[in-house]
Amino acid sequence: MLEIKNLSVSYGAISALHGISLEVKKGDIVTLIGGNGAGKTTTLRTISGLVRPRSGEIIYEGQNITRTPPHKIVAAGLAHVPEGRMVFANLTVAENLAMGAYLRTDKEEIARELDYVYSIFPRLKERIKQQAGTMSGGEQQMLAIGRALMSKPKFLMLDEPSLGIAPLLVKTIFEKIVEINRKHGITILLVEQNANLALEISKYGYVLETGKIILQNDSKSLRQDPKVKSAYLGG
Repeated sequence: MLEIKNLSVSYGAISALHGISLEVKKGDIVTLIGGNGAGKTTTLRTISGLVRPRSGEIIYEGQNITRTPPHKIVAAGLAHVPEGRMVFANLTVAENLAMGAYLRTDKEEIARELDYVYSIFPRLKERIKQQAGTMSGGEQQMLAIGRALMSKPKFLMLDEPSLGIAPLLVKTIFEKIVEINRKHGITILLVEQNANLALEISKYGYVLETGKIILQNDSKSLRQDPKVKSAYLGG
């Protein structure tokens, strides 16, 4: 569904990605793990059109989207939940979710989508009129995922969904990610520093280090890999 070929990205004189290649098959959860500054966020931002690559190609559903503007990428069914959640703090839960559907005009479908988001995250329905900035980190993460789902994506990218969230809510959010994938057939590319959790729910994984992919394998094998264990799994 998504294929990245020899992608290189620079910020001025600083090189962030050095010719990385990866693929995500339809219906899978694929994870990208690595330390701070490895290039994980840059990878997602480049796929969603927010960063222009120096070289390489991004192929989504057979189409080259390397130079496509971000709003057209969203319209093609690819949604991005950014690191740090980035909810609209002064808007209510309902208003934030409405922003997720800004490209859509099908009112009945939007209403169905809203019911679907509330069925996945009942807590959002309880806080429908609450300002997003007054919610906990976990609730804001639910809202950020819900907002992305309102664009009716086929492919969802999640950047550090467990960051700064209480452990109990992290478990809930990861259960919901699996539900979104299995029940609703949305393909997921997950960037996550909690490598253990990420490899537990994903089918395949890539290990990124200083802008290069140093390892790739099915998630079960990566969890057993001595290098991955010592560097990312605390073992």
